[in-house]
Amino acid sequence: HRCRSKARPAITTAMNNSNDIKNVVREKYAKIVSATENTCCCGCGSSDPVKDYTIFSDSYDHLKGYLQDADLNLGCGLPTEFAGIKPGDHVLDLGSGAGNDCFVARAETGETGWVTGLDFTPEMVEKARKNAAKLKLNNVEFIRGDIEDIPLTDASQDVVISNCVLNLVPDKKKAFTEIFRVLKNDGHFCISDVVLEGDLPEGLQKDAELYTGCVSGALQKTDYLNIVEKAGFKNVTIRKQKEVLLPDELLEKYIDQVSIESFRNSGAGIFSITLTADKK
Repeated sequence: HRCRSKARPAITTAMNNSNDIKNVVREKYAKIVSATENTCCCGCGSSDPVKDYTIFSDSYDHLKGYLQDADLNLGCGLPTEFAGIKPGDHVLDLGSGAGNDCFVARAETGETGWVTGLDFTPEMVEKARKNAAKLKLNNVEFIRGDIEDIPLTDASQDVVISNCVLNLVPDKKKAFTEIFRVLKNDGHFCISDVVLEGDLPEGLQKDAELYTGCVSGALQKTDYLNIVEKAGFKNVTIRKQKEVLLPDELLEKYIDQVSIESFRNSGAGIFSITLTADKK
């Protein structure tokens, strides 16, 4: 029901330097802001049918606080759905983009709470601030910063949310350590992200077209969960999981029909998950 036309940042295996990755992400998201078309998570509206293989984004239309101008269709879940945000909470949204999840969180935390959106791209921060001005909100702020070095004080947040962003962060261990640091002792997070399960066909896994946005930097699910637990989080729970169905025309570039059937029955693939965990 939405037009989706712009790919998220392509990150190839040649980019092994974290600064290279961050520069690509920043430049691509700056272009997304300036584009007049709606955007999507994984290049779903491209003229190349091989790229039209998935729709990650969930609909926000039914959520209180939703602002269409802030919805760039860049997410892969609804992190506020399981975030347990209460009136008066301080909420941090990592990779806040144009502010979509922040405005939904603000509807839940109310006038007595505070919502901070953190984004790496100056153009995104500016767009989010303009959207907040339209809503005349005085307890939502947008700041520029790096998820690997969050510019907030220790134990200052009740809830951290993020939507399909941490897979783009080069050092996920550092990112989750930072999330742990800024959360209050009784705080928690709810994050939607993309992970892998099992082995993808070798050619497919190496295809740069696959590594656009949502799959860029994606880890095996078990590795992802291990990083979260090693950062100190408890009660790590997957609240929702959905598979990204790769079409036969994409798989046929790398494997034959018999192998396609075997792959589909193996349980391997790309998944979006919504994950919660507690600091204590």
